[in-house]
Amino acid sequence: MTFPQQRSDASPTTSKLKIYDWFNGPYPARVRIALAEKGLLPNVEFVSVNLWTGEHKKPEFLAINYSGTLPVLELSDGTRIAECTAITQYLDSLDGHPTLTGETPVEKGIIHMMTKRAEIEFLDAVSTYFHHATPGLGPEVELYQNAEWGGRMRDKAIRGMRYFDNLLKDQPFVAGDKFSMADIAVLGGMIFASLVQLPVPEECVALRAWHARMQERSSVQAWRAMVERGAV
Repeated sequence: MTFPQQRSDASPTTSKLKIYDWFNGPYPARVRIALAEKGLLPNVEFVSVNLWTGEHKKPEFLAINYSGTLPVLELSDGTRIAECTAITQYLDSLDGHPTLTGETPVEKGIIHMMTKRAEIEFLDAVSTYFHHATPGLGPEVELYQNAEWGGRMRDKAIRGMRYFDNLLKDQPFVAGDKFSMADIAVLGGMIFASLVQLPVPEECVALRAWHARMQERSSVQAWRAMVERGAV
């Protein structure tokens, strides 16, 4: 398994972007949806790193991203950017229409805050539940598991669902009046919850209605189409 590094002098706005990810991973889904929102999917070369066989934890990939997580954006000059929020911020700097990270200082602050809350209170909690209280990615990857901790994180994720449900009773999107990367982060949580069969509480009517509306967005439909065909 090798991941060759490519360098060139091409401008990042005109050259292909390279993204290391796995086609149906909840975290990679966030960046793929952001790319679709901004019409940048045709500019991307996806390099497949198989989560289920633990390729992201092998030395070859750890040389690319120390934390062994996906996705990772690689620019034509060899610069690499990991973390979904950081990648989305970079994409916004390439093309500001639509803007997913906010336009005014207040918007930027609120979107960043709500994205972080989506990660801490929901998405990352589901991830911890998956890795500790289910078989996860298998014994070659899950070298240590604490089922009690995983169960606590499952409960935290459900509390997070209720928090976002309450929030969405009074506003159309997670960070206010506009679709943003905070919505994409909650979508990532919903995708992961579906994968681990963690249901949204029946009483979370606003969250369920928001999620149904998100399924109608062309970016989410584009992501689902890639998953259905196993696109890499």
